Amino acid sequence: MQRQRTAWGGIGTLNEDKLTRDHEQEAEAAAAEQQETADQEQQEAAAQEQEPAAEIDWQQEAERWKAQAEENHNRMLRALADMENLRRRTRKEQEDLAKYASLKVISELLPVIDNFERALSADKDSMTVESLLEGVNMVYRQMLQIFEREGLTAIQATGQPFDPNVHQAVMQAQDPAYESGVVVEEFQKGYLFKDRVIRPAMVKVNA
Repeated sequence: MQRQRTAWGGIGTLNEDKLTRDHEQEAEAAAAEQQETADQEQQEAAAQEQEPAAEIDWQQEAERWKAQAEENHNRMLRALADMENLRRRTRKEQEDLAKYASLKVISELLPVIDNFERALSADKDSMTVESLLEGVNMVYRQMLQIFEREGLTAIQATGQPFDPNVHQAVMQAQDPAYESGVVVEEFQKGYLFKDRVIRPAMVKVNA
C-alpha cells in the first residue's frame, strides 16, 4: 500500500510540473505576441513621423481653389459687363425705334407733297376745274394706297348692322327701306389700323 501511494504521488507531481510548464509557455507566447504588436505599432508611428508634412498638399489645394475663385470672379465681371452693354444697346434701339417710328410713312408721303407743290405751282390761267379735280383725285388715291400698305382700312358703315365697337351713332332715323338697327347714313368715315379702331365711324342708325 505504501508503494502505491508513492507511485500515485509521483504521478501527481509530474502532472503539476507539466501544467506549470504549459502555463509558462503560454505566458511566454502571450508576452512575445504583445511585444511583437508593440514593435509593429512603434514602427508604424516612426513611419508616419518620417512621411512629408501634409501642409504642403493643403497649401497647393488652397492655391488651386484660389485661382479657380479668381477665374470665376472674372467670368462674373465679364458677364455683368456684357449684360450692361446689352441693356444699353437695347435701350438705345428702343429709343431710336420710338424716335423714328414714322420715318417710313413720312418717306412714302414725300411724293404726295411733291404732287401738291406741282399743283400749287401750276399755271392758274390754264388750269380748269376738271384738271384740278383730276389732280386732287390722283393725290388722294396715292395717299390712300400708302396708308393701306401700312395697315389702315376704312370701316364699312352704310347698310351694315350697327356695331358699337366700330360705329358711333349720332342720329336715329325712321326709314322703311332699312331694317331696325342698320346704319342708313355715314357722316364721317371711321378707320381701323390693323386690328385697332383709331376712329369710329359717325353714323345715323335706323330705329
